[in-house]
Amino acid sequence: MTPDRKKAYRKGHRAERFAAFALQLKGYRIAARRFKTPVGEVDLIARKGRLIAFVEVKARSTVQGTLDSVGPAAMDRIEAAANWWLGQQADAAELNWRFDVISVVPGKWPVHHTDVW
Repeated sequence: MTPDRKKAYRKGHRAERFAAFALQLKGYRIAARRFKTPVGEVDLIARKGRLIAFVEVKARSTVQGTLDSVGPAAMDRIEAAANWWLGQQADAAELNWRFDVISVVPGKWPVHHTDVW
């Protein structure tokens, strides 16, 4: 792994930890971090009661930049991984779920965008 790639990887991990902390302060329980499947990955899976939030965490220089960086291909991969995770849950039929984005911008508190798609 190149030094730039290692730096980006560490930045992503820090952003995910910060986002998870922000969600926990809002009353969510983190059900999974970096949930990987053969069809895709979800950065965070957070639960609050019967609501499941499949969360993509993006660290960029602006909030709009984070939202713009989640394209259709990424959405498809996240949805596929979410379906995989839901298939493993005994209470999946009783759950409500949505897809969120958390924007992590330097010097700011993470911004939680709910039900993005």
